[in-house]
Amino acid sequence: MTKDDMQYEEPEIIYIPDEEGNEEEFEVVMKFEVDGSDQKYMMVVPLSADTDNDSEDAEEVYAFRYEEEGDDLKLYTIENEEEWNMVEETFNTLLAEIEESEG
Repeated sequence: MTKDDMQYEEPEIIYIPDEEGNEEEFEVVMKFEVDGSDQKYMMVVPLSADTDNDSEDAEEVYAFRYEEEGDDLKLYTIENEEEWNMVEETFNTLLAEIEESEG
C-alpha cells in the first residue's frame, strides 16, 4: 500500500452504544495485533470530535480489544493496566512510524 492509498482510503466507521444505549459513531484510526499475542486491538476516535478542529492532538482516542466472528464485531474494554500499557506503547510506536514515513 502506498502513502497515496492511505490518504484516500474510505474511513471505517463503527457504532458503539454508550451507557444509555445510544449508539455513537466512531472512526477506526488503526487496527493492530500486539507482538507475542493473538489479541487484536483497534484505536477509535469519536466522529463528533471532528467538529472541533482546534488540534488533531486534542482528539480523544479510545482503545478496544476486538474479535471478529463473521460480520459480527465484538469490542472489549481494556481494564488491565499491564495490557493497556502494552497497547499504548504499540500504538505510539506505530504512530511514530507513520509520521516518520509521511514526514
